[in-house]
Amino acid sequence: MAGLNTLLISPAARDALESWLSHIAALRAGSENTIEAYRHDVLGFIAFITGHFGDQTGLSPLKKVRNTDMRAWMAHERGRGVAARSLARQLSAVKSFYRWLAERDEFDPTAVLSTRAPKFQKKLPRPLAQEAAKAMIETVELQSEKDWVAARDVAVVTLLYGCGLRISEALSLKGRDAPLKQVIRITGKGNKERIVPVLAAAREAVERYRKIAPFELDADAPLFRGVRGGALSPRMIAKAMENARHQLGLPATATPHAMRHSFATHLLEAGGDLRAIQELLGHASLSTTQTYTAVDTVRLMEVYDKAHPRAQG
Repeated sequence: MAGLNTLLISPAARDALESWLSHIAALRAGSENTIEAYRHDVLGFIAFITGHFGDQTGLSPLKKVRNTDMRAWMAHERGRGVAARSLARQLSAVKSFYRWLAERDEFDPTAVLSTRAPKFQKKLPRPLAQEAAKAMIETVELQSEKDWVAARDVAVVTLLYGCGLRISEALSLKGRDAPLKQVIRITGKGNKERIVPVLAAAREAVERYRKIAPFELDADAPLFRGVRGGALSPRMIAKAMENARHQLGLPATATPHAMRHSFATHLLEAGGDLRAIQELLGHASLSTTQTYTAVDTVRLMEVYDKAHPRAQG
């Protein structure tokens, strides 16, 4: 599909798209997957607009887009079966591209930027109960006949739940990071660094894996390895958790990311400060942490009241 779309658009439009993607990659330090998603979304839009106007000359089709054209594109996408959530993501990418292009080429992008995203119901994260989270870690250990693989999976899942790490963050650890210290420096989304405390249980789990791993865990090599010695794939952890949740009768939402949700929610339930949890998770916005922890409005207002200067007087 992407290859076909590339053939449909003009060289000038293709060059503009690649220039914008390079700009995004440099500015936001986006991952390869993110950049590829942007390319796919905006390429599809450009191909539609080019065909819609029947004009492949330069950037002219993109610069004369009207509100009716935007509605036609959105109707076309919905007709293809694109869900409201996915269409909202596509529109966001298109708007970002247009802001950059309009500033570069000095034209009015109002028709694109004023287009409203389709409404959709946001999926709230579903943390596991504390007993379920503990059972998950214990049951993950039973999913492999190889002791070192079992120890590896327990170590990774314990880091997700015990430190609130993303799966990508846990798997980014190198040999030089072990043995883990009481606090570790994690580079998260957007290359933002944060300091994360490491519970004794997580440190012990990593050490158990490290002692029986059959590979040399060199300083610059991945700490967690696949069975052939390469970097461990997130899919392997997801698969171990999938098998474990079937045994435990847990829902499909019991994923690696759910362990991070659970970390935040259980910490808050134990009396943790919402802003401190925000820092631990690496969230830019407190509202994101609110959603992440499934904290209700009453609890959130209590936190706000305690933090507000007037509450101190």
